[in-house]
Amino acid sequence: MSGTHPDDGFIDVIASEVEADPGNLALREDFVTLLLEHDPDRASTELQALEALGGDPARTRLLRARLMAARLRTSNPVPAPAPTDTDAAEEGSSAAAPASLWDAERPAVTPDDVAGLAEVKQHLDTTFLAPLRNPELAAAFGQRPGGSLLMYGPPGCGKTFIARAIAGDLGASFIHVTVADLLSKWIGESEKAVQSVFRDARAAAPCVIFFDEFDALGGRRTSGGGGSQSMRMLVTQLLEELDGVASTNDGVYFLAATNRPWDIDSALRRPGRIDKTVLVLPPDATARAAIIRGALEGKPADDVDVVAVATATEGFSGADLSHLATTVLQQAMARSMSSGALVPVTTAAMLATVGSIVPSTTSWFDQVAPVLEYGVDDGTFDQLRAYRVKRGMR
Repeated sequence: MSGTHPDDGFIDVIASEVEADPGNLALREDFVTLLLEHDPDRASTELQALEALGGDPARTRLLRARLMAARLRTSNPVPAPAPTDTDAAEEGSSAAAPASLWDAERPAVTPDDVAGLAEVKQHLDTTFLAPLRNPELAAAFGQRPGGSLLMYGPPGCGKTFIARAIAGDLGASFIHVTVADLLSKWIGESEKAVQSVFRDARAAAPCVIFFDEFDALGGRRTSGGGGSQSMRMLVTQLLEELDGVASTNDGVYFLAATNRPWDIDSALRRPGRIDKTVLVLPPDATARAAIIRGALEGKPADDVDVVAVATATEGFSGADLSHLATTVLQQAMARSMSSGALVPVTTAAMLATVGSIVPSTTSWFDQVAPVLEYGVDDGTFDQLRAYRVKRGMR
């Protein structure tokens, strides 16, 4: 941040408070909001820290959209007077490149850091990662250094974490894109945002672009009103970028996540575009135990048997397990305040609470059943069909 701003002293005070209480998520969120007006780059760093510490996903998505807006304001200042012919001649071809609008972080996690999910990781490795780890061998077979993958499955099962792990495995930068980052009420702005994503990814290559909630961005182009026209234009822009019409995508890896793969425009799924898929299922017993252990770490807990809790939570998503831990911790805190003494979380308390929580994945499997029964399947749902047979689902 250049120069001195009247709020600099206040920012330093808040920064000191955040450093003294790093787990205070509300304070961190306020700090990010303050920095958005004065130092977007620092706001980006603090926003990443907020996300890593478990900040509310809806709030962090909103803050990320506001960060994009702040950077757009910075990169589009009031136009200067038109240059003279002499100015143009002196400038020549050395015009400054467009400012980077997207944060390209470097994830430290890899698939080895994902507990359990052995089948998911094996399929991911076979269909996507193994060829990318061997670029010389891939080149011998005429394969270019890039790739695309669609991850689908119930909500809350860790698709975003897996995307970061893929980037970490490839040693690539990582750009996370959400609906709020792209959609605009102004005609043409969403397409420009898509262009800027790919432009910045090419500049940061090797780079993984991760589009979250992809069905909202790459939905079917149906006939209709202005909203449908905007969606058609957005999908068309995505197609151009994926095909490398304006620039090559060497070293750019495109990942997308969705809970509704049947709503993705078929043009995006054709061979040569997003033609590989992986099903991200609810965490298995090993992963559930790890999630519960992590949720209770550093909290008052009386030697909780995480294996027993994991066994009782078959079908729970990662988000469901986090909700379970939060609920039991709140109950223990209430009892502690009532009794005036610390009441830790116990295995019995967790098992008793499990019965009051309906896994959020249940509704997703109900939604997908008619799609499997009556929809057109190009092989996308092979893994899902096998899983349902294994679980005895209809």
